Amino acid sequence: MKQLNLTLDNLDEMFPKEFSQEQKAKAKTLFYKELALHAHKFYSGKMQTLPKAPVLGFNWFNAWYTPGVSKVSTTIRDDNDLSYELSNRGNLVAVVSDSTRVLGDGDCTPPGGLGVMEGKAFLMKYLGGVDSVALCVDSRGKDGKNDPEKIIEFVKMVQHSFGAVNLEDISQPNCYRVLDVLREECEIPVWHDDAQGTACVTLAGLINALKLVDKKMEDIKIVFYGAGASNATIARIIHAAGADPANSIMFDSHGSLHLNRKDIRADKRFYRKWELCQVTNPDFVDDIMDAMQGADVLISLSRPGPDVVKPEWIKAMAPKPIVFACANPVPEIYPYAAKEAGAYIVATGRGDFPNQVNNSLGFPGILKGALMVRARKITDTMAIAAAHAIARYSEQRGIDPDNITAKMDEPDVFPVEAADVAMQAIKDGVARKTMTWREAFDEAKAGIIHARKTTEFLVDHGLIAQPPRELVEQALQKAIESVKQ
Repeated sequence: MKQLNLTLDNLDEMFPKEFSQEQKAKAKTLFYKELALHAHKFYSGKMQTLPKAPVLGFNWFNAWYTPGVSKVSTTIRDDNDLSYELSNRGNLVAVVSDSTRVLGDGDCTPPGGLGVMEGKAFLMKYLGGVDSVALCVDSRGKDGKNDPEKIIEFVKMVQHSFGAVNLEDISQPNCYRVLDVLREECEIPVWHDDAQGTACVTLAGLINALKLVDKKMEDIKIVFYGAGASNATIARIIHAAGADPANSIMFDSHGSLHLNRKDIRADKRFYRKWELCQVTNPDFVDDIMDAMQGADVLISLSRPGPDVVKPEWIKAMAPKPIVFACANPVPEIYPYAAKEAGAYIVATGRGDFPNQVNNSLGFPGILKGALMVRARKITDTMAIAAAHAIARYSEQRGIDPDNITAKMDEPDVFPVEAADVAMQAIKDGVARKTMTWREAFDEAKAGIIHARKTTEFLVDHGLIAQPPRELVEQALQKAIESVKQ
């Protein structure tokens, strides 16, 4: 049997030839889960803290700490904005979660979210040159229920140590109130990546997909399947970017959203969903097959598949249909099945399929852009600017139906995105600092290069160990055996 290389580039060649496409997809999912578990145990997580200043001799301790550092404290006391220059605050993000909706696994308890939040920090550093720290908090009240006010109070208390806050994996409806209150009441940008980040990258993919099928944003009919925080925000951002809400129909677990959904209207916590009830589906279409008739685009963020989205839905769509099946860890329909049903372009949230729509393409650049100009908030127009930056960069390097956006391993997309976001922040009047597009691009690119070279240096010099080959091979073998069973 051919040996699996540690880059995993030849993973597809490792599965038995008799495996079907669905079996290979299942095996990949199991392999990555098994590999992640054992690799995280081997490394004890994936983030660490390192100094960025030298110790040139013993007396430098007196400058980096007491007595010299007291001058830093009193200087910041007299002008808090100098904390961005005299500490790492200006390039530091808090990744905050109560772990109540971790990927597709639901409530994982506060520490259960650490793997994902550390992953966020890992990508933020390697892709965007941004430092970050995972903060998983307990939002349960005395009654055992998760209380959004506890997250709000926590973020307000810690905001003075950070340049931005990335909210993550907070269940709805709490996530709506947490984001909306903190966006308005904090002095730094607070961003919900599951919602705004996913919306940004989905919009970027949609922009380029529409170019390939020669359709205009303002003319298309869209069906949104799933009405959680991600898809509700995707709909809002896509409408703000030019799609007609009256040509949109959204479904949740109880049917379609429309003005007669008294259950949504009665629950004030779901105000974001009620907003969509008021502007979408004016004809009160309540059957999914009726909704799919002539639809140009299906955007599904519902529950893991693979049989959630039916092939007959896609067959009912308009010519050259675009399908986003982005549930994690398994899409609502596998790409090959969607293509067999007639889909022209299929996107998922996974990197082992074509057209990965993943917020990792967005948040490193968006947060870097916001940090560079010391933004007070991240506006929807900043997220839309990031989407257009991703789409433009991707189109310039070439797009096709299986390659609608750049991938995470294309480093130049992030400084382009960061620079466009910084310029939009200045335009929106939420920036404390101004700079040119070129200055922003150069600063972002330098930070990304530094982060990557630092990691490469640590690996090359054995300070970050290579994963044991047997660890990787055992994960693969276990995945294959599980599928065979």
